[in-house]
Amino acid sequence: MIMRFAVAALALAAATPALATPCADEVSTLQRRLDSAGAVAVTGKTPPGGPTSSNSPKALDAPPKLTESDAAVKPTAAGVEEAKKLVAQASQQDKAGDAQGCRDTIMKAKEKAGALP
Repeated sequence: MIMRFAVAALALAAATPALATPCADEVSTLQRRLDSAGAVAVTGKTPPGGPTSSNSPKALDAPPKLTESDAAVKPTAAGVEEAKKLVAQASQQDKAGDAQGCRDTIMKAKEKAGALP
């Protein structure tokens, strides 16, 4: 009886998908943002499959008005492209188990992306 329970538990564990890590959640969230209609407006490039929705109740209807002091967060096409590369790097770091490296890379990617509409 105990052996059957152990085999069943092992089978269930093998069939269960791996749990998402906090950094993996940030990677997927930022990836959706970089594939959004706002990023398309900045880059002029539609991602394969079309723009995605953030599905966020906190999403803004329009981009915030930026002042001269906000120049560092103004999104650019080059910044969005660099952020996409960094997100891919962060994803690899997360898969390799480098949680701190993943978080650091995601922070860089957010800075590069800027305040997307």
